[in-house]
Formats: sequence, C-alpha cells, structure tokens
Amino acid sequence: MKAARGFFGARSKVYTVAKNTLEKGWQYAFRDRKFKKRTYRRLWIARINAATRMEGLSYSRFIHAVSQKGIALNRKALADLALNHPTTFKAIIDNVKG
Repeated sequence: MKAARGFFGARSKVYTVAKNTLEKGWQYAFRDRKFKKRTYRRLWIARINAATRMEGLSYSRFIHAVSQKGIALNRKALADLALNHPTTFKAIIDNVKG
C-alpha cells in the first residue's frame, strides 16, 4: 500500500485494486526502460541525418565512412556534436569525405 500512495481513488485505498495497478505500472516501467533506448537512438540518427544532408551526404554513407576511417565515436556523441558543435561535426564530415 505504501507504493500506491498518490494514486487516485480506489487505486490507493483498496488492496486488490492497488496491487493490480502497481503490477501493471511495473510492467510498463520495465517495457519502457527498453523503449527509451530505442527512442533515443532514433533521435540521434535523425539529428545526424539532418546535419549530414546539409553537407550533401546521406546518413548511411556517413556512418559507413566513419567506421571505415576508424573514427570511434558512437551515435550519441555524433548527434551531440551535430547539435552543439557544428564546426567540429563539419570537420569530421570533411575528414570522412576527403
């Protein structure tokens, strides 16, 4: 019942309802911890894709070239560079292109 504090109505007062609500909430929490990782990866890919297309390069060709050059930056780092440090990201693109 302690875990059901703050729930509305019977969900916090009646044991069986509270138990069912908590179990379902824990199921959602478990599922969404996995889903959050997928969501962030999609966001990073979209940001990298937008930045590379501005330089005339597609996302897939850029990622392939990055791996071929041996640049050890993951998508999270590349997306952060594309968003917050565009000059550094452009330098990486130039390195990959040339």
